[in-house]
Amino acid sequence: MDCLRNRETQEREERKKLAEYALASADSRGRRYLEVEHPYRSCFQRDRDRVIHCAAFRRLEAKTQVFLDDGSDYYRTRLTHTIEVAQIARTAARILSVNEDLAEAAALAHDLGHPPYGHCGEAVLNDLMAESGGFEHNRQSLRVVEYLEHPYPDFRGLNLTYETRECLAKHETRHDHPRFQKEYGPGQAPLEGQIADLADSVAYNSHDLDDALACGLIVEQDLDEIELYQLLRGKVKQQFPQAHRFARQLRCAKGLIDILVSDVLQETARRLKQIRPKNSDEVRKSSLKIASLSNERQKQLNQLEDFLFEKVYHHPEVVRAQQRAREELTSLYERFLREPAKLPQRYQQRIDEQGVVQVIGDYLAGMTDRFCHRLYICPT
Repeated sequence: MDCLRNRETQEREERKKLAEYALASADSRGRRYLEVEHPYRSCFQRDRDRVIHCAAFRRLEAKTQVFLDDGSDYYRTRLTHTIEVAQIARTAARILSVNEDLAEAAALAHDLGHPPYGHCGEAVLNDLMAESGGFEHNRQSLRVVEYLEHPYPDFRGLNLTYETRECLAKHETRHDHPRFQKEYGPGQAPLEGQIADLADSVAYNSHDLDDALACGLIVEQDLDEIELYQLLRGKVKQQFPQAHRFARQLRCAKGLIDILVSDVLQETARRLKQIRPKNSDEVRKSSLKIASLSNERQKQLNQLEDFLFEKVYHHPEVVRAQQRAREELTSLYERFLREPAKLPQRYQQRIDEQGVVQVIGDYLAGMTDRFCHRLYICPT
C-alpha cells in the first residue's frame, strides 16, 4: 500500500471537500510558461511556496508597516502584517469551503510591491513617477511576480498561476482600487481573492490599533466614541474584570479580529445563499462582492479607520518620520535620474526597453528601509 498522497490524490480529495463556487487546483487555467506539474504539490501550493521563497518576500521583514524602525522589535513590519493576513485568509477560506492554498498564496503575495517606509514611500514614488503613470503598490506586486523576480533560467517572474495573479490584479480594499487589466477581465476577484482582501483590512486595522496603543500614540480614552472598541472593551471588562490595563488593551485589539472575521463569515454565507453561484465564474460575474462585512460592521470599521487615519497615520511623530522618508527617497530618485550609471548593472540593462523612470521606481520600491537609508547617507 502506497502511503504517499501524490498530487492527483490530493486534487481528488480537494474537489470533494470544496464548495462548487471554489477554485479547485485541478481546474486552474495554468501558467504563462508551461511547466511539468509537481508530483506532490498542487499548483496553488507551488504558488504559495514560490512567494515565500522569493527575495521580495524576504525583504518585507525590513519594510515599514506604519511605525518606522526605532530599534523596537515590537511593532509590525510589512512581513508580520503579511503573515497575519495569510493566517486570517486561510482560516476564513477553510470555513467557507473554498481553496485555502489559493487564498493563502494571494495573501502572502499581496504586498510584495510595497516600497520602503510604508504608505509614505508609496505616496512619494507616486509623485515622483507621476508623468510616467505614477506608482501603486498593488500594480507593483503584480509586476514583482510577473517580471521583477527571476529565479528561473527560462523565464522572468515566478510564473504563478493565472488565478493567483488575478487575485493580485483585482486586490481591492477601502484604500486600494485596482485598474482594469484586459488579461484578467472585468468583474470580481475569485472568492479566495476577495477573502484575502478582507483579511488584509481586518489585519491592518487590528494591529495598527494595537501598535498605536502600545507605543502611546493614542490612549484608551481617545477611543471613547469608537463603537467597535467600546463593544470590545465592554466584553473584555466583563470577561476579565481584574485584568491589567495593558492586557485589556491587547485583548481588545485581538478581539477585533475575531468579531470582524465572524461577521465576514456570516455575511458571506448570507450572500452565497442569496446569489447561489454554481462555479467560480459566477462569482466573478456577480454584480457585488460576495465576501463582505455586513453593512453595520462595515460602518463601524470605517469609523475606526477614519480615527486611525486622523490620530495615528497623521500623528506628529509619524509625520516627522515620514518627512525623513520623503527626503531620502526623493534624493535617491533625483540622484539616479541625473546619473543612471549609478544604478546596478542589471537595472541599467533595462533602461532602453522600459525607460529610466520605471527602472528607478523598480529599484527604489524593492529596497528595505535600512538599505534605502544606508544608500542615502553613504551613496558610494
